[in-house]
Order: sequence, then C-alpha cells, then structure tokens
Amino acid sequence: MRELTGGEAVYETLRALGVEHVFGIVSVHNIPIYDAIGRGGGITPISVRHEQGALHAADGYARATGKLGVAITSTGPGVTNSMTGLFEAAFASSPVLMITGQIDSVYYGKGKGFLHEAEQQLAMLRTVAGRTESVRRPEEIAGAIFQVAGSVMTGRPQPGAVEIPIDFQYAKGDFDIPAVEGWPRMRPNRDALERAAALLREAKRPVIWAGGGVLTANAGDTLTRLAEALNAPVFTSISGRGAIPEDHPLAMGPLPQQPQFTPVLEAADVVLAVGTRFQGGATRNWSVKLPGKLIHLDADPGVIGRNYPAEVAVVGDAGLGLASLLQGVAARNDSEAEFVANAQRIRDGVRESIRAQIGPDYAAIMDTMRELLPRDGIIVRDATVPAYLWGNRAIPILEPRTSIHSTSAAIGPGLPLAIGAAIGSGKKTALIQGDGGFMLNIGELATAVQHNVPVIVCLFNDCGYGVLRSIEATTFEGRQFGVELATPNFAMVARGMGMHGETVRSASEFRDAFARAIAADGPVLLDIDMTKLEPMGGLGGGRR
Repeated sequence: MRELTGGEAVYETLRALGVEHVFGIVSVHNIPIYDAIGRGGGITPISVRHEQGALHAADGYARATGKLGVAITSTGPGVTNSMTGLFEAAFASSPVLMITGQIDSVYYGKGKGFLHEAEQQLAMLRTVAGRTESVRRPEEIAGAIFQVAGSVMTGRPQPGAVEIPIDFQYAKGDFDIPAVEGWPRMRPNRDALERAAALLREAKRPVIWAGGGVLTANAGDTLTRLAEALNAPVFTSISGRGAIPEDHPLAMGPLPQQPQFTPVLEAADVVLAVGTRFQGGATRNWSVKLPGKLIHLDADPGVIGRNYPAEVAVVGDAGLGLASLLQGVAARNDSEAEFVANAQRIRDGVRESIRAQIGPDYAAIMDTMRELLPRDGIIVRDATVPAYLWGNRAIPILEPRTSIHSTSAAIGPGLPLAIGAAIGSGKKTALIQGDGGFMLNIGELATAVQHNVPVIVCLFNDCGYGVLRSIEATTFEGRQFGVELATPNFAMVARGMGMHGETVRSASEFRDAFARAIAADGPVLLDIDMTKLEPMGGLGGGRR
C-alpha cells in the first residue's frame, strides 16, 4: 500500500498497465491526473484540439500497436465531445480506455447545476462502451481502472470508460496498485477444434475468411501458414486487411462481396471464418452465399451464427485456435489445384477491373503510395470516394496493423486516427482523406505539428461531399443540395499551422510531392485538386 493522491493513483495504474502515451485536453476536472503524469514521467501526454480527436487518436494508436489506447477527458462537454470516438472504437473492436473526470462527489447526483454537471454521463457512456465504472471512493480508483482495462483487453475488445470525481483526484489515500503480467487468452474448446480440424482435413475446396480478430490476436503469421497448409484462398474483411500479405499468392484481398467471386464461394466445401462477424459491406448485406460447411472461430460467442449458421462454432482466441488447427491439418488430403487457380484468375481480373474503374491518374497515385511508402508504413482511410473506390479495396496492404479505416463509415476520424497510429508505431503514416470530412477535425493539424507526427495527409479535394453528389445525381431527379462546400486553400492552412503544405494537380506532381513528404521530418499536407485528374468511375471524383 502506498499513500498517493487520486491523480497519482491514476498515473501509477497507467504505468502498471504499460501505458506510454495518453491523448486528451487538460481540464479543471482532470488536472490532478495530468499533473501526476507530468511529475512522474514515462507517459507522454498528447495535447489534441478536441475530445473527439482524443478518442480517435487513442483508437488509431491501439489499432497500430495492439496496445491499450488511452484518452483523458473532462466531464460533461468533454465526454459528449468524445462519444463519436467511442462509437468508432466500438465498431472497430478497438482496445480503448477513456478516463474522465466528474464533478465533486458531494454534488454528484443532486442536480444542483454545478459546473460541467452531467448526471446521466455514465448511462450515456454505456451506450457505446463495453464496461464503465464510476468511482465512489478514492481508494477505488486503481481497481476501477484495472478492471475496465482488463475487460477492454480480454476477448473481443470493446472500449471502456472510468469516471472519477475531481475531489477524489485531489484526495490522499492508501492505494494498492495492481501488477499486470498480461491478459488471459480465451482457450477454444478442444472438441470443437477437433471437429473443425476434421472438416478441414477432408476439404477439397477450403476457403478462409479472416477478420480483424486475427490482427487483435497477432495471428497473421499463423493464419498465413494455415492457408499454405490447406492451399486455401484467403478473403479478408476490410478490418482484417494485413492478416495475410496481399502480395501472397493465396490472398484474395478484401473483395468477397465482388460478384465475380460468387463461383469461388459457392464452390467452397468448407469455409473457415476467423475473427469476423460478417458485416454488411463485406457480404452485400448478407446476400453472399456460403453453401459450404462453415467453421466460425471468434472470441465473442455472440457473433457466431448471427449472420451465417455455423456447422462448427469455436469460441476462443483466434491465435490459439489457428495454431491448434494448423497442427490438426498436418496430415490431410490435397486441395483441388484448379479451384485455387480459378480463384487467383478471378482475383487478378477483379484487381484489373478496379484499376480500370478508377482511371489512370488514381491508379498511378495508388501505385506511388505503395511504392514509396515503406512496406510497414501505415495507410489510414477516412470515409471518402478514393477510400471506397481504391483505398479500401485495391492498394496492397503488406503487413499486419498497417491498415486503418473508418469502420463506422463516419466522415472525419481520419486525421486523428492517423496521428495516433503514427505516434504509437513511429512509422510513416499516409492518410487518404476527403476535403468534406477533413473539416471535422482540421484542428488536429496543430496536434500533428506540436508533436512532430510523421503523417502525410493526402487530401483529395473536390470542394464538397463527392459520395453524396453521386447519390443525389441518381435520385431526386438529379437535384443537388448540401454537397457544395466553401473550401479553404488547404496547403496555405497547413503552412499557417507550421507544417509543409503544397497543392498537387496531376499524378506526376503527386509522385514528386509524396517523395518529398516521405523524406520530410514531421507532418506534410498534399492538397490534391481532383478537378485536374481523370475522373473516377462509380462514385464520381470532381466538382459538378
């Protein structure tokens, strides 16, 4: 037991949890925590410009590293500002912990109108957080944080939150700081694994469908070796990109929803799904048929059978499950070679059709990003036309935890997600962002400058909401409304923030500018004028 203030107890618990960075904004309702972090050392606070950005940055940090991402906010408005970030983290199954202040305990729950009073704050947090705790005595601080962090880091990750009244942060007490030696991994049932292995041993046309749970379990290498042992084509969800390198012969990419792959999936006699809940986008809203026997391995029993019935349900950690299956298929019959060859031909055709759809300029930009960004460089995509048409589908992802996107399809998370990912990994991080969504978190450019974050903002600028322009063009008799935006000179804005910014008007200019950005120390913004590029098919591309 040690005598500490509540703020010091928060700091010591975070240190015990191995936390190295926290994201947030200093407030009258969390300042003792920040003071303890500043005095204690070992944890770097990242000062963001909006609490939504704090949660998105903690989320990007968690996805890029696999570590606990931590945000510290104020009570009341600080928490309401953070809700979109928590929502995105929940949608992404990302291990994020939010610590927020609360008003003085003597006023809490009395509705007296105290500064930043939020009587229903905990109930609000519960709508998007997997576990929440409200500290009722100073001595509970360390235990509450530890318990919520354990919940976040065990099984299928979901964000968690702890609220701590401000008087408890100042108060002194005796604290027992828990020691953390790692989190338990859910071991799958042996009988279920044996039944799954038996199906895979006999399969002639096996297929693997990998989701983000493979990355959560750091099981990409095991998944790849299992695919090689089975000679099985591997599809991924968008969240599962990087589970197998997309330059691997068996990698089909995040493209199972493409109609061209229907013959492959319908011909599969066994489908092994790992760490996925079969979200709507990956399945054309569950119209993709999986007639073969389905083995579903996931840490969350609630997702198994939710969208597709499973022949064998395996509840447990993806890494442990895949390792067991790899052992279990050591002696197996050979797969049909023509089945794999056909899948590869279809994959190559789909990739070429995507390149043709996006046109030569965007194909060249995509190739430049992949060529010049290191193999382990991180690619972040906001919800924008380039992301939908090629960023989420076609730019090759070659390493685990190097692909991050807006899983909830919200516009705006891109920049803070990229900042968190770059800070956590220390790697060059390229962001594919649209000008409309960029405005939601444009203030985080100052965060990138202040902390010299190695992020390259590739801002695809069509002065509006390109996706919605396309939708409106085919509905409401083609009337356009709400999609044209007054847009600043983003390169000038970036320079005004203290970072390098330049305007790009061609694919060749992009190549030169991106090369300079790769070589630069610190953040760079490239304002890409889409009206000067060959238009993309499908969802549009330039101003109308």
